[in-house]
Amino acid sequence: MKRRLILIFLPKQLDIQDYIKGLQDSNIAVLSRAITLIESTKPEHQALASQLIDTILPLTGKSIRIGITGVPGVGKSTFIESFGMYCINEGKKVAVLAIDPSSSLSKGSILGDKTRMEQLSVHPNAFIRPSAASGSLGGVTYKTREATLLCEAAGFDTIIIETVGVGQSETEVSQITDFFLLLMLAGAGDELQGIKRGIMEMADGLIITKADGNNVTKAKSARTEYARALHFLPPQPSGWIPEVLVCSSYENSGIQEVVQMIEKFVQHQNINGFFQQKRKEQNHHAFQRLLQEYLRRFFLLKPDIKETINKLESAVVSGETSPYSAVQQLAAFIQ
Repeated sequence: MKRRLILIFLPKQLDIQDYIKGLQDSNIAVLSRAITLIESTKPEHQALASQLIDTILPLTGKSIRIGITGVPGVGKSTFIESFGMYCINEGKKVAVLAIDPSSSLSKGSILGDKTRMEQLSVHPNAFIRPSAASGSLGGVTYKTREATLLCEAAGFDTIIIETVGVGQSETEVSQITDFFLLLMLAGAGDELQGIKRGIMEMADGLIITKADGNNVTKAKSARTEYARALHFLPPQPSGWIPEVLVCSSYENSGIQEVVQMIEKFVQHQNINGFFQQKRKEQNHHAFQRLLQEYLRRFFLLKPDIKETINKLESAVVSGETSPYSAVQQLAAFIQ
């Protein structure tokens, strides 16, 4: 059966009603443009984006938000494809917000996640949106949470956020998701030293990937090690005990167990009230994070501040003053 390609041409500019109707109709083209809108730094776009987010709030909050991180080469994209296709076959609609690292030199990003998720990227009940980290820390972009809300308004009930990879600031993703899943490799050296303790403490579940072929025994051994290590970490406030599972995305084995673990987690959190409590904490964290970013941008764009910064920067580069002294001078200038 041949698939027909239907092209939908949207007007050059969309107003607030166009965006809302498009999201309610689960129009992928409108959803993509809405995310582009909220990611824009243009003042006129930011005003419309703010209005859009406020308007769609009643349509949000009905999904499960899953953060996925892991060491390079762990197979995040392959796992997400297997996991996403399983959810779709169970009647879910899956959105993937994949964050790619940006080059510190060119400021560019490959944004190649769609090419690594061949089945998911063409499925009508899936949406994949790669975005560049653009210098933001925490493994997510400054507008990842808002993109999540747009996906929820468009009817996606499973939102997956794939971070740029494990690092000291990767714990940021746990602040905008309901379930934080950490993927690990077996037999890649000292497993327990290959991951930051802070991420281990925030993980709601650990998955040992690539448990196939000759690696099955190593994966099971790593699962035992991590399960033992988790007992030495402080217990979670909700009383949830993180589970450690093994899976093979290549063979699609263990994926059902991962889905069941997340379902069990959501049920546990709902019973004791921690699910909604964490959603409130997400809102508070988003406010604090966006406030800091907007204040930083507002501060740097003031002409007199910008001129002073340029002069102090030149003095630091030439060796006339130290970075510490330059910052102190800037602080005194502001006061």
